[in-house]
Amino acid sequence: MDERGRTRPSGSAQALSQAYDTALLDLDGVVYAGGEAIAYAVEALGAARGGGMHLAYVTNNALRTPDAVAHHLTELGVPAAPADVITSAQAVARLIAEQVPAGARVLVVGGEGLRVALRERGLEPVDSADDDPAAVVQGYGGPELAWGRFAEACYAVARGVPWFASNTDLTIPSARGIAPGNGAAVEVVRIATGGTPQVAGKPLPPMHRETILRTGAERPLVVGDRLDTDIEGAFNGGVDSLLVLTGVTDAAQLLAAEPKYRPTYVDADLRGLLTGQPEVTGTADAFACGGWTAAVRGDALVLEGDGEAMDGLRALCAAAWTHAGDGAGTLEAGKVLARLGL
Repeated sequence: MDERGRTRPSGSAQALSQAYDTALLDLDGVVYAGGEAIAYAVEALGAARGGGMHLAYVTNNALRTPDAVAHHLTELGVPAAPADVITSAQAVARLIAEQVPAGARVLVVGGEGLRVALRERGLEPVDSADDDPAAVVQGYGGPELAWGRFAEACYAVARGVPWFASNTDLTIPSARGIAPGNGAAVEVVRIATGGTPQVAGKPLPPMHRETILRTGAERPLVVGDRLDTDIEGAFNGGVDSLLVLTGVTDAAQLLAAEPKYRPTYVDADLRGLLTGQPEVTGTADAFACGGWTAAVRGDALVLEGDGEAMDGLRALCAAAWTHAGDGAGTLEAGKVLARLGL
């Protein structure tokens, strides 16, 4: 199977911060959680930046402006400029600008980040379907977004105005738990109108294109915590990825991943940028990494040896992904993951 249908995590003799020129970092679950920096993130990013790696922050959240995101990062101890931040609002604004006349009106269902991105492209944000919009765009607008905003979108979409969405993430994390994301809001308009929007955000190509255009990355590494946005986005863009286990994806989900969700590298947190990645060796019968050997016996994964937990997980990925082939894994892994403390 080729690299896009990967059967094991890759190794790297170099530290990842030296092997790649630009890290395309997701934010929530990677750099911070609940507004606070994740353990080791500030120090690891500082060391990677000090070694010459360009850091870019790539988010599907269309609510906040790049200025606001950069200010937040800097307050956390991760110095960032607005130009270092790429949002799905910017990606969808470019997508719209390519399809409507210059200076066109765009009906906005969302927040300030979306309005700023549209103005950056020379487009005029409006609030009513009666304002003769050339397009409708939805982006996350926060919990206070009024129900009437969805009605305005429906009026315009129902009469054939082109419809766009910054992203379709159904949920977002909050301090109180999981809350509805922009994808849930998009579903309201879709159910009411029967329409289908053009979507820009991760994991789709417009977001990857926006990121590469703005960063000029030649050897980018996508760094994320979500298989279905970050890792799939890297897969769609044909670039390498690092999954960190500080966010929504756990080890069991990783072992069960189908090819488009399989990262190039796996590590516990952002300290993985500063080290090489050990090679996984072996055949279809057994795979070794560090002091561990993993294999499939019947309908379960087995693990022998001792060593670092991440090395054991990498060996297990090779065994599980090889067994699953082009599909998703269904092997029992609870006992071996408990042994690794995962």
